[in-house]
Amino acid sequence: MFHLGVPTTRALSLILTGENVIRDMFYNGNPQSEQGAVVCRAAPSFTRFGSFQIFTSRGEIDVLRQFVDFTIRTDFPHLIKIDRQLDKELYLEWFEEVCRTTAEMIVHWQRVGFVHGVMNTDNMSILGLTIDYGPYGWLDDYNPDWTPNTTDITERRYRYSQQPEIALWNLVQLANAIYPLIEEVEPLQQALTVYNESFNQGWHSMMSQKLGFNQYEQETDETLIQELLMLLPEFEIDMTIFYRKLADVEMNNDKLTDLQLIDPLLEAWYRFDAVSDDYQSRFVNWLRKYTLRLKKDGVNQEDRKQRMNEINPKYVLRNYLSQLAIDKAEQGDFSMVNGLLNVMRFPYDEQPESEIYAKKRPDWARDKPGCSQLSCSS
Repeated sequence: MFHLGVPTTRALSLILTGENVIRDMFYNGNPQSEQGAVVCRAAPSFTRFGSFQIFTSRGEIDVLRQFVDFTIRTDFPHLIKIDRQLDKELYLEWFEEVCRTTAEMIVHWQRVGFVHGVMNTDNMSILGLTIDYGPYGWLDDYNPDWTPNTTDITERRYRYSQQPEIALWNLVQLANAIYPLIEEVEPLQQALTVYNESFNQGWHSMMSQKLGFNQYEQETDETLIQELLMLLPEFEIDMTIFYRKLADVEMNNDKLTDLQLIDPLLEAWYRFDAVSDDYQSRFVNWLRKYTLRLKKDGVNQEDRKQRMNEINPKYVLRNYLSQLAIDKAEQGDFSMVNGLLNVMRFPYDEQPESEIYAKKRPDWARDKPGCSQLSCSS
């Protein structure tokens, strides 16, 4: 996540304990004995939204104020100017920054197709960092309704497309928690608009970068982006491969047939042979409108590809790759763990010797435990 450019806590070490633990991955009465391990994570702070809620729920407002003051002094010292008092105005400024950094983090999640899986308030960092890596995952095929969490499979509250709204809901809970220090609703509501504004602006900017545009132009780009996001889920298409290969689509394509134009993207579909003629026609029409938009920017093919490859990763830690590495590690073979670690340090580079890690999810991994969905006991 760090090397993808996503705000995150860091993994310092992973150490086997030498003892086994009993886990029931799907809570269905099939426990298994697995090797125990300890993950050590590092962060400037592990304070969560829920850290403030607990004091408000207990009516311990004096302790809440002390904790907010401590948090600002320790983790947000740049907000404290000379001789400035920690008062209501400063609390609101601090809350606005939390809204802003949270929005920036969620934009990055959406950019790389990361799904957190358990976005409760105890799993939201006050610093806008990705925290609590439980049943998480990256989208394989672009499915906005996908969640990696087995316990969320019915309601899909934490699905990919819902993450921006859940982040806002969590910020509302934080606003409720610090309300006793503000005692006014309107300024808190105004602070929450910072989240919406920051996310919307960041998301549009991010999408324009993923598509290789110089900047977001609402008049043309809003419709173009929405059309694409409606096309992607219709037939299984790999999100990571699609955006990476999109950089290879020819801009000067007037003389290309439909199949020639779409050819650089064929690898992204899980079953292109199942794609209907109507869908293919609509997709090609989108591609032609897309390349016309690129020409408007006056960018050349080589520069565009370089820019797109700097924001669209070639490698993400797909769940099936993690599971394969786990399977080998359980047999005492850590070669794939180390191999993945090395590859994921350079997710935007081509790395020809590691192409196998850039392949889309194989069919056998579609429903295999650990590859498609996880639980908090995975």
